[in-house]
Amino acid sequence: MMQLKSGKVREVLGLLGFLVLATAQVSNMILARGVAGSVPPFSIAFFRWSIVAVGLSPLIVAALRQQPGILRKEGLGIAAAGFLGMFVCGGPVYLAGTTTSAINLALIMAMAPLMVLLFSLVMGLEKVNRWQIIGMIIALSGAVLVITRGQTSGEHGLTQGDILVVFAMLGWAGYTLVQNRIGAGVSFLARIGMFAAAGALFSLPFAIHEMWSDPSAVLSLKAAEVYLFAGLVPGLFAYSAYSYFGSAFGALSTSLSMYLGPVVGAVLSIIFLGEAPTIVHLIGGALSLGGMWLSLRRKSGGGAAA
Repeated sequence: MMQLKSGKVREVLGLLGFLVLATAQVSNMILARGVAGSVPPFSIAFFRWSIVAVGLSPLIVAALRQQPGILRKEGLGIAAAGFLGMFVCGGPVYLAGTTTSAINLALIMAMAPLMVLLFSLVMGLEKVNRWQIIGMIIALSGAVLVITRGQTSGEHGLTQGDILVVFAMLGWAGYTLVQNRIGAGVSFLARIGMFAAAGALFSLPFAIHEMWSDPSAVLSLKAAEVYLFAGLVPGLFAYSAYSYFGSAFGALSTSLSMYLGPVVGAVLSIIFLGEAPTIVHLIGGALSLGGMWLSLRRKSGGGAAA
């Protein structure tokens, strides 16, 4: 009886933990929309990933001591992961916040695991059954609905921000495919730190250009607060929590944070941005998440959210 009660408590605490994790992950979308146009996008990305790299530097140093030749052997892979996961999913997402809603950001980014499945299928890494194919079709139809009708601006509701987020989502899918194939024997967080350092370097030239063009926006107190939040909450905290829940609960952490993300994003958008979901978001989101569940229910693992 005592063991049963203990198991229930652990389950409840785990679910609450996943909710906190999803909130930390989605807070990046809320930030992108909330500060759109007031803090330069690539500066946010540069400082965010710099903070993550510095925060994880003890683990990076330990990994380099354990495997001193890793940068020479895996340098290109680390650069590729940093480019796809941190650069493509960095500045462009913050730039997208100027023309698309936080709900769109969250729903489109949530499609990344499905793209991983599609890429794996094309490359012959996965075998799929008919139900998974049906799920993909349903999920993609929901995504198309959100992307093309989720906004009222433009002839078909499609904005530049939606397009940028689609590219960012595809970048994250590519990152998810390559990240586990780089740095064998190195801890998850040490690898994230290396990828973050690479992503910060890719963002640096654009951040320098923003600083040169508008130094008051890049170096303001508000900007510093944004950098700290981006680096600590959807950065260090989200990745560390994801690592912990992944080791404690396995693949469940991936699926729960994936499906909770858009829901939490909608709630936070209402609270902090006053952006209520439209009927299109509700229908498209239900199709996307339902289709993803059908396609991915037999899969395990995956990458942490951006």
